[in-house]
Amino acid sequence: MPDRDAVKLSPVRHQSAPLRTKIIAALRSAIETGVLAPGTRLIEKDLCDQLNVSRTSLREALRELQAEGIFEPESARGLTIAKISREEAANAYRIRSVLEALVVEQFIENANDAQMRELIRDGEALKLAYQSGVLQKIIESKRAFYDRICSGAANAIAFDIINRLVLRTSSLRRHSLMRKERQAQSIREIDRLVKAIVKRDIETARAAAIDHVKNSARSASGMSIPGQPDAAGESPRKQQRRKENVS
Repeated sequence: MPDRDAVKLSPVRHQSAPLRTKIIAALRSAIETGVLAPGTRLIEKDLCDQLNVSRTSLREALRELQAEGIFEPESARGLTIAKISREEAANAYRIRSVLEALVVEQFIENANDAQMRELIRDGEALKLAYQSGVLQKIIESKRAFYDRICSGAANAIAFDIINRLVLRTSSLRRHSLMRKERQAQSIREIDRLVKAIVKRDIETARAAAIDHVKNSARSASGMSIPGQPDAAGESPRKQQRRKENVS
C-alpha cells in the first residue's frame, strides 16, 4: 500500500468557483500525477488539513468522485483510490477512441475560423509540453487541447465522459506520458491531427484521433483496441476478410 506520509496535496484556494469543484479538481490532479496512487486509502482528516477545507466540503467532493467510480469503499476503513483491471482499461481506451473521433468530427463541422486558430495554438502548446517532458504541463495542456475540441464540437457530455475515462486509467496513462519515445510519437500524432482538422478532412482527422488513442493504449500497457480501424480506415475484421479473399 502507498506510504500515507508520502501523500501531500496543495491547499485549495478559496476563489469564486464552487468549493466542491475546486476540491474535485485538486483530487483529480493528485490522481493524474500519482500523488494519490491506486490503492491509497483516503484519510479525511489528512486531506482536510492538506487542502485547507472542511470535512463537509470534502465529503461532498468524495461522494461525487465515488459515484464516478474513482473511489471505492474499503469495508469500514473508508475510501481508497480504485484500481483498474486490464479488461476495464481496454474498454476505457476503446470508448475513448470512439468519443474522441466523434468530437473531432463535430469540431470540424461546427468550428469557425477563430476556433480553428485557437486549436492551432493549443496544439502547439501541447507539443511544447511534450517536449518539456514535465508531466504536469503535459496533463494540463492535453486537457486544454481536448477542452477546446469538445467546446468547438458543442459536446460537453463527451468531454465529461472522456475526463472520467482518463481519470480511471490515470496510473497507466501517467507512465505512458513520461516515456520519451511516447512523447516524441505523440508530437507527431497531434501534428497530424491538427493539420487534418484545419483542412476539415473528417476522414483523416477521425483516423488520427483513433490512432492517437490506440497508440496510447499500447504504450500504457501493451493493449490493442479491438474492432477499431487503422489509419486507412479499414477495420481488422475487413482486413481479415480481404486476406481470406486474396488467398
